Amino acid sequence: MHAKKEGAKEQPEWFEEAKVFCNGEEVMTVGGTQAEYVVDIWSGNHPFFQGRSSAIMTDAGQVSRFANRFGDLGDLSAVETMDSPVKKE
Repeated sequence: MHAKKEGAKEQPEWFEEAKVFCNGEEVMTVGGTQAEYVVDIWSGNHPFFQGRSSAIMTDAGQVSRFANRFGDLGDLSAVETMDSPVKKE
C-alpha cells in the first residue's frame, strides 16, 4: 500500500453535462471541470462556421507580390480586400 504524497492533488470534479452559455442562452452541453461555461463566440455564431468571411484585408501587398512571382494559383490566390472584393463565380 502506497502512502499519499504530501501536496498531491486530487482530480478535479468532472461534469458530464456542463452547460455552455453564449449571450445569455444555453447553446450546448459539454463535458468539463466546471458546471457552466460562459463564452463570447461559439461555432453557432462564428462567421467561419456560418460560411461567411468577415475578415477583410486592407493590404494585399504580400499576396500580390507572391502572385507576380509565382503566377496565378486560381482560388488560392484570391484575396478579398476593401478595394477589390473576390469575384464569385
